[in-house]
Amino acid sequence: MKKLSVVFIIIFVLGLVSACSTPPKEEMEKAHDAVTRAENDANAVTYASNILVRARDALTRMENEAEAKRYDTAKTYAAEAVTQAERAIAEGRTGAARIKDEAENLVNSLAAPLAETAKSLDAAWQAETIMLDFGSLNTDLEEARRTYGDARQSIENSRYREAVSQGQTVRSILSGINAALTEGVQAVSRKQ
Repeated sequence: MKKLSVVFIIIFVLGLVSACSTPPKEEMEKAHDAVTRAENDANAVTYASNILVRARDALTRMENEAEAKRYDTAKTYAAEAVTQAERAIAEGRTGAARIKDEAENLVNSLAAPLAETAKSLDAAWQAETIMLDFGSLNTDLEEARRTYGDARQSIENSRYREAVSQGQTVRSILSGINAALTEGVQAVSRKQ
């Protein structure tokens, strides 16, 4: 009876040792696949690169631990790599949606200020008492209109960061024109 108990204990211990002595191949493959998917996801790369770096780091640690035959730790890092890769993809989608909304809102908000600035510039030119470089201001207004058109095109082509940059440029140009108009009107008011 004692011999039989000893044999069972030895078999049990050997089973435990052998279970822990093989690399977690399935988990490691899943980790590699998940990180590869995230690396090939343009939104994850663009908007969640810091999370993608963590997934790659976990993958590297997993490989190092497997090489050192610390398979339990390798399995833990494999799970972390999968989690971080999936998170990078999700955060990438969120980031892409956020920049799309920002671009659309910014560009859509510029139509009225463009029209108002054009109207104000025309009124100032017709006033004849306001001394400004209307040629330069009209050139700036045309540049704002062209850039506004480019921003709309960027949105249609899903280049949202570019659209935001272009929209900010339009806003800046309009601000400069309106500041010049305000200075011109104030100069006339001081003379009177």
